[in-house]
Amino acid sequence: MQAEIITIGDEILIGQIIDSNSTFIAKELNKIGVSVYQITSIQDDKEHILNAMEEAGNRSSVVIITGGLGPTKDDVTKHTLCDYFGDELIMDQNVLAHIEVLFKKYISTPISELNRKQALVPSRATVLHNAYGTAPGLWMEKGQTVYVSLPGVPMEMKNLMSASVLPMIMEKFDRPFILHRTILTYGLGESALAEKIEDWEDNLPSFVKLAYLPNLGKVRLRLSARGLDKEEVVSAVNEEVGKLYALIGDIIYGEEEEASVEAQIATLLTEKHLTLATAESFTGGRIAEEITSIPGASQYFKGSVVSYATETKIKLLEIPEALIQEHSVVSAEVAMAMAKNVRNILDTDFAIATTGNAGPTKGDSDADVGTVYIAISTPKRTFAEKFNMGNHRERVVEKSVNKAFELLLKEILNF
Repeated sequence: MQAEIITIGDEILIGQIIDSNSTFIAKELNKIGVSVYQITSIQDDKEHILNAMEEAGNRSSVVIITGGLGPTKDDVTKHTLCDYFGDELIMDQNVLAHIEVLFKKYISTPISELNRKQALVPSRATVLHNAYGTAPGLWMEKGQTVYVSLPGVPMEMKNLMSASVLPMIMEKFDRPFILHRTILTYGLGESALAEKIEDWEDNLPSFVKLAYLPNLGKVRLRLSARGLDKEEVVSAVNEEVGKLYALIGDIIYGEEEEASVEAQIATLLTEKHLTLATAESFTGGRIAEEITSIPGASQYFKGSVVSYATETKIKLLEIPEALIQEHSVVSAEVAMAMAKNVRNILDTDFAIATTGNAGPTKGDSDADVGTVYIAISTPKRTFAEKFNMGNHRERVVEKSVNKAFELLLKEILNF
């Protein structure tokens, strides 16, 4: 069984917003055994919508449409649905009452006629209650195909998918069982990793597929399997994952459904009552940003010194000027001094430090672009490792952030 997703809105096509709705919908459909055949983004134009619906309906059992349900004149989805189904719009009193309640409780501007018109729905549609907004979801059927129209606001769409659409699809259709397991690896490139697990990959069962998902210093390995017998699918995937751990367990740091490396670090530091600080140069606070994006970081993260300039390293991190002159600001010695000093200044158990040249120019050092040093300081030792992260500035930073977390996790696990 397969579905298609159609996103409506010029704002997607001109790059003004990212289409995160399709990502969410596709993931949720896969969880209930529905494969997504195609995702299409189109203009808020009647003919374009009609063509996209016709083509999708000829291929798939479920077509989910997001966007184009607002109160303004450029939102034409409901009118287009009526044309496609030979239907007409009628006022839904329940939707109207809900809109009036929302305006009375949460919206400071007076309700307008345009807002009331959002309660107009195709007469033959099953109306899906939108608890968080004024545009209802709509479920309509033509032949063997279900068409679902949802608002484009992510919060509203997600609630409608979870509360209404997914349960209704599960009730209406028989679906195969689909299972995805995504293994997270760090420290080995895609080609080297593929070579290492080549024999294992060649002997996977026919209904188990492997995909490589590389991303700046880490590679995700996604195993996907489908079948009518859930127990057979789960057993086969579990067996293959076990073989994979036996082959490359030293570079596996968990699974995507589990915690990220940063979240694992957060859990370990919290459980062990340990603390962390960072001293960042070329990464510009990116490591601290990742750490503080996790709720509860204040329990273990003391703070960061973003010592981008050499003089800041000297003044705030108390790096001896003679050390910099002797070894260069981009060096293992300076990285270790940064990590050790920030750990002492902020009185923490662990510290990360970064210094390097992300490019495009050499800055305060003669080090080649892409040369970075990442240092970790712990109560047991302080060390630094040198890496060459390439010549693309953003890639250098992102790969270095990932590598810093990898090094830190290893130290915490061995502490």
